[in-house]
Amino acid sequence: EVQLVESGGGLVQTGGSLKLSCAYSGFTRDDYTIGWFRQVPGKAREGVSCVDNGGDETAYADSVKGRFTVTKDNDRNTVYLQMNSLEPEDTAVYYCAADEHLICSTDWGEYDYWGQGTQVTVSS
Repeated sequence: EVQLVESGGGLVQTGGSLKLSCAYSGFTRDDYTIGWFRQVPGKAREGVSCVDNGGDETAYADSVKGRFTVTKDNDRNTVYLQMNSLEPEDTAVYYCAADEHLICSTDWGEYDYWGQGTQVTVSS
């Protein structure tokens, strides 16, 4: 069974940095994509970034482009989201998600597997 576990959330000041991790396991295919999403209470879930299984293809939402970087370490079975120049508007619960059929693009599609989420709070 596919499992995703996020970690690395916390409290950071405006302009600071934070690095999230998504440890993955259970994939039986080599064409999967892992995405990062975030959600604020009362608002729709927002796609943030994604990376393909090889780590070569990435995509970013306009709201985070130039500030966030997604990378993948196949040896550690971990996807990272490096978040720099954080703003209060970045405050949200961040989720790691995966699908074994989707390509990585800002046309986010539907992800079948989800982690539990990790809270990121940016103080002003």
